Amino acid sequence: AALTHNRRRFNESTPKPQASLHTQESAMVRQSRQQGFTLVEIAIVLVIIGLLIGGVLKGQEMITNAKVSKVENDYRGITAAILAYQDRYGVLPGDDPSASTRFPGTWSAADNGNGNGVIQGNWNSTNNTNESRKIWKHLRGAGFLKGPVDATAAAYQQPAHAFGGLVGFEQALYNLSGHVIVFGTLPGNVVQILEARGDDGNPSTGSVQGNAAATTYTLNTNYNLAYSF
Repeated sequence: AALTHNRRRFNESTPKPQASLHTQESAMVRQSRQQGFTLVEIAIVLVIIGLLIGGVLKGQEMITNAKVSKVENDYRGITAAILAYQDRYGVLPGDDPSASTRFPGTWSAADNGNGNGVIQGNWNSTNNTNESRKIWKHLRGAGFLKGPVDATAAAYQQPAHAFGGLVGFEQALYNLSGHVIVFGTLPGNVVQILEARGDDGNPSTGSVQGNAAATTYTLNTNYNLAYSF
């Protein structure tokens, strides 16, 4: 019993060993890793962010290109519709003096044109008595364009293009003397693409124009782009 008692007293009086320096450093490293990212982890995150941004920009570029192609297709489609109407009835839509008797729907004599071969009125007119508005009702009546054929403003409304502006038709704009198809409120960067793909790149010359005097397009400016008909 005395021996057991002495051993207990010896164990209690002996100091316990402290954690080694290596163990303490390992604990500090683990704690540091838990508190922040390593350089490798940060680099991976930055690469991922860069890829996401690149994907978004590429997606925006593809959307813009698709809209530009839609504008070009709209120009060809509207041109074809007007020529088909003229071929069928011998007169331009909007200028047709007999339109009110040709098609089903709601018509009056006021919907007829004067038959002089010239579309009267501004391309973006809101006046339903202008031939530049009647043209769209005539095309809808003939089935070349979708939309109502009645007495509401929607029957005369100019269609919208892919960038949200109106598409119109009128006689003479800028330095173009004949009839033109106009795509309104197109951004400068889009107009540059359309000009490069379809004309000479100069806003005041050629068959595609966006200004009567300028020689270059400005990126942050909107243009009403006129295509010679």
